[in-house]
Order: sequence, then C-alpha cells, then structure tokens
Amino acid sequence: MAHIIVVGNEKGGAGKSTVSMHVATALARMGHKVSALDLDLRQRTFGRYVENRQGFLKSAELTLPSPEVHDLPEIDPGTLKPGENIYDHRLSAAVASLEPDNDFILIDCPGSHTRLSQVAHSLADTLITPLNDSFVDFDLLARIDATGDKILGPSVYSEMVWNARQLRAQAGLQPIDWIVVRNRMGAQRMVNKEKMERAIKMLAKRIGFRIAPGFSERVVFRELFPRGLTLLDLKDIGVKQLNISNVAARQELRDLIKALNLPGVTVDF
Repeated sequence: MAHIIVVGNEKGGAGKSTVSMHVATALARMGHKVSALDLDLRQRTFGRYVENRQGFLKSAELTLPSPEVHDLPEIDPGTLKPGENIYDHRLSAAVASLEPDNDFILIDCPGSHTRLSQVAHSLADTLITPLNDSFVDFDLLARIDATGDKILGPSVYSEMVWNARQLRAQAGLQPIDWIVVRNRMGAQRMVNKEKMERAIKMLAKRIGFRIAPGFSERVVFRELFPRGLTLLDLKDIGVKQLNISNVAARQELRDLIKALNLPGVTVDF
C-alpha cells in the first residue's frame, strides 16, 4: 500500500511546487517508486516542472530517477449516484490505480480552496504545509492578536485539516502526520522572525502539527525550474563544484526529508 503525501496550503507562492518536486525526486533517487498528481488543473506548476524535466533529460540524453505525474482519469457522469461528486471519484480512481505499484503517491494541491484539495487532505498519511515566514501566511492557520503573542483561534485552512482528520478517524485510518514547513526564512535575527517562531510553536501544540525546516530564499530554485532539475541533479548534469549556497540548499533538503520521517526512508545523500 502506497504512503500518500499531500502538499497543501490555500495560499499561493508558499513554495508548494518546489517542495513537491524536491521531495518526490529525492524519494525517487533513493530508490523508491514515486507517482504524483497535480490537482491545480489550471496552473499545473508541479506538472510543468516534471514535464520540463522530461524534456531536458531527453534533449541531454540523460536518464535520472524521476517521479511520474499522472492525469486524473475521466469519469462518466452517468455512473454517479445521486449526490455524488465527480471530483471525488476522479481522485479516488487515480489513487486506487496508483497504490498497488508505488511506494509513495505525492499529491500537489492548488493554492486555493477546491473540492479536490479538500478530498486530497482526507487521503493524506503525511501532510506537508509550506508556509512563508510571515504573519500574512500564518493567518491561514490561525487568527492572532495585534501584538502577535496571543492566538485567538484556528483559521480556515486549519479547520479544513481538522475536518480531514475527523473523516479519517471515522474511517478507522491512521491520523494525519501534519508537518508545517517554514520557507523563505531570513538569515538575520529579526523581531518579526522571533515572534513568528513563538507563534508557530504555540499553535503547533494547540492544533497538533510538527514544525520542519524548509528552504531559504535562493536564486537556484528559480533557475532549476525551466530544466525540471532539483538540487540533487546538479552533479549529474556536469556541475563539478557546488557553490556554498547550493551546498547549504542541499543540506536544507536533507534536513527536510529527515524531518518528514517517512516509512522505509533512509536519507543517503
């Protein structure tokens, strides 16, 4: 049975597709069979990332371990029972077809609230929520007072995760392992950064998620997308000497994969 990883956050620009691609490719490079679904049917950033990879590897005549991205199957509306949702069926059919032959299924959700995203969250064994290190993004998880020191209550995204947890509990499934990944953290010690750290630790205890280190803001991530590459592929395409920034970024990826604590995964890069 495949372990399902969902990468979700209702806010765009948090680095979901970058996290999805690096996690999926890292698992593939460690010898695991990985399939993926991009539920952002309009923008398809993650899907485009993988297509860019396929195109680059073909033109460079290289073979590198890669995740396989699949489209959601079409469902005949006539087969639905009254009140059933077609998107529920498309997603469950996709997952059912991929589960027998894969170690991991990674589902990349859109940066907005959709029915597909809602259903995907209830399927998650591991939920990764990338979060920019700012109170603007934090507001999706919880409402906070003007001082930034007191949490007033959960916000829309946390409530959706809570509902997904309830559905899993009713179905007798294992609880979701929810990990919030702090992305784009600045290197300097700043008052806002320290307030954010306190707030996120308070919230983690209150609503039940783990905190993992994410990626710093680096030019290399923007440069990798057009060729569909990840930090782990650089030496394979002839980069002999990694610069300090690239070495630090690889370490961030290593720390993230370790923090996810996925079943059967031993980090070897």
